[in-house]
Amino acid sequence: MRLPESQVAVLEAASTDEQTVGELADETALKPETVTRAAFDLRDEGLVAIEERTETTATLTDEGERYVEAGLPEVRLYRAAVEAGAGDGAVPMGQVFGASGLEGPEVDIALSNFARKGYGRIDSGELVVDDDADPDADTEAVALAALAAGDAVDDEQVLDELDRRGLVDRDESTVRSVSLTDDGVTAMMEGVDVAETVDRLTPELLTSGEWRDVEFTEYNVAADAPEERGGKVHVLRQTAERVKDTLVGMGFQEMEGPHADSEFWINDCLFMPQDHPARTHWDQFALDVPPMKDIPEDLLERVESAHREGVGDDGDGYHSPWTEAVAREIDLRGHTTSLSMRYLSGYAEGELEPPQRYFSVEKVYRNDTLDATHLLEFFQIEGWVMAEDLSVRDLMGTFEEFYRQFGITDIQFKPHYNPYTEPSFELFGRHPTTGELIEIGNSGMFRPEVLEPLGVDCDVMAWGLALERLAMLVTGAEDIRDLHGTLADLDFLRNAEVIR
Repeated sequence: MRLPESQVAVLEAASTDEQTVGELADETALKPETVTRAAFDLRDEGLVAIEERTETTATLTDEGERYVEAGLPEVRLYRAAVEAGAGDGAVPMGQVFGASGLEGPEVDIALSNFARKGYGRIDSGELVVDDDADPDADTEAVALAALAAGDAVDDEQVLDELDRRGLVDRDESTVRSVSLTDDGVTAMMEGVDVAETVDRLTPELLTSGEWRDVEFTEYNVAADAPEERGGKVHVLRQTAERVKDTLVGMGFQEMEGPHADSEFWINDCLFMPQDHPARTHWDQFALDVPPMKDIPEDLLERVESAHREGVGDDGDGYHSPWTEAVAREIDLRGHTTSLSMRYLSGYAEGELEPPQRYFSVEKVYRNDTLDATHLLEFFQIEGWVMAEDLSVRDLMGTFEEFYRQFGITDIQFKPHYNPYTEPSFELFGRHPTTGELIEIGNSGMFRPEVLEPLGVDCDVMAWGLALERLAMLVTGAEDIRDLHGTLADLDFLRNAEVIR
């Protein structure tokens, strides 16, 4: 019988007694994966048998290693209580904690396990210990010490508790044992020769005729292989790039500008009164930096006039405090409409003649409460169209065309109030998985109080859409925190695709 060299080595090292793959690897000086592959090939020939069993191993976490050195918090609490005289009666908890050296989370850990293990009880802010308790025999402490010394722990209940407490990590592995079959023993007695093995048929083998005498390696296409995870474009970046491609295809140009900007560009140009609740530090992130100096004085005066006196014959203004000092303060932008103000005023690109279409897909910052649809920082799809005789129907039609590119056709509109647009409405889309309607944007026609100070004498329709919520509709994500942040679902991000 002729076999590949690795199979011969394993066959010669094997016996009728079971040997693990690791033991055979040591004896043959082959890699464990080479031994495993050879053993399965020999099993297919009926020369060896393979037995598999699942083995669970436990290793200490960083916290577990710390407790091996310092002792479990509940044990330290018990010993400190005994030294403080709790064996003769109750002692104040504050006194015991001071003596134990426990602090921070360890205090709660000690208290939660103190009574569970029968070390004593807590009574009206005092500790009472059980004199019969033996901390030296604490099974969890003993198990931690054994694992630290490299010994096995067989008590599954103790391991379960240590695992629950985050003191050990448990891993399952498959252990394979190999033994000779009767046919294997017979083959060894009759003699096994090493056959030259090749993994491909070459022109040289064909022309020389050597292909007749070599052993070709079999490929096991069903064999396990390590998972390789290459880099990929984040699902939000995929969505953002598709949004940009879509809007450029609809005739829009991209805007860009600062993340930190003055209150003037962020809010004042938008006809947002300076005492509006959304302009407090409960909603905005103010920066402790010098005020912005580079603001056109004539534009500043026109915006102030709009706030104080209004625009047009029927304008009335806000009759609320307005100061230039507030307008020059620097915040992180709460919306990218600050870019729209810079462009519409001519400050960013020079004076613009209608028709014009501009957009941006940039990050904004708001002091919101984190939940399934809100983040402290997120991406906003800003856009506006400047033209003569625009109407709400033009704005609604733009949205319908935009979202149709993403396969979203069930867009619903709801009238809304904004200080800077009239009429205004919110957009809602239906989640593909939950069927819930979620808000995906805000829009409207800019008011004269916004446009006239900027020097714009035609209609402008504008919107701010949420990129993350669009991604939720496209990918089916049910929580915005699955997309980015510390709670992001990595498996979801690895598999989610935004078709472009």
